[in-house]
Amino acid sequence: MRVKDLSERDRPRERLMSSGAAALADRELLAVLLGSGFRGASALDLATQVIEACGDLDGLSRSDPHRLLTMRGIGPAKAARVAAAFHLVRRAESGPEPERITSTSDLAHACAPLLRDRKHERLVMVACDTRGRILKRAVLTEGGSDHTVMPVREVITEVLTAGGAMFGLAHNHPGGSLDPSQEDLEATARLLEAAQTVELRLLDHLIIADESWRRIPL
Repeated sequence: MRVKDLSERDRPRERLMSSGAAALADRELLAVLLGSGFRGASALDLATQVIEACGDLDGLSRSDPHRLLTMRGIGPAKAARVAAAFHLVRRAESGPEPERITSTSDLAHACAPLLRDRKHERLVMVACDTRGRILKRAVLTEGGSDHTVMPVREVITEVLTAGGAMFGLAHNHPGGSLDPSQEDLEATARLLEAAQTVELRLLDHLIIADESWRRIPL
């Protein structure tokens, strides 16, 4: 049976988009990568044959693309895609350990480069996984010389979209004061409540000025 003859919920690509890559078997993931089969064999059939020819998925990951070219249904484009995909995985695994947030000072260090020497207030968000590894660092708003808005919904959306489990915030005070304003206190309280509603952990909200920083009470 051709992949396009399967019901939409059974097609690997559609299942990946709706349920995530973890829901797919090895041969289904490879079928998505291959894109098509050959006359008389679907992409799923071809994927199964390729994995069996290499012994297992580990054998496939170490296969030279020229070896893949000897298999029926595998041309230069497919061989190159498979080799490139596994090489990207190896690069990712051998890369440096992502920066982690394990303390308030870590959060200040992560946010400070985006806030120092700015003439206007900025709000910076850092999203982390459950181990504190930074998944995303972004400037969310930039306001006037003495204030910026706290977009609570946008903050929560950014963290969830990044796959974060916890997050921290920091904003600068161009005038140099580390004292939180009443607006800072109220905005932090609203954000803490919103985070708890969706089971996210707010690590800290900091004020950064020059080389110093201060926590806003949660």
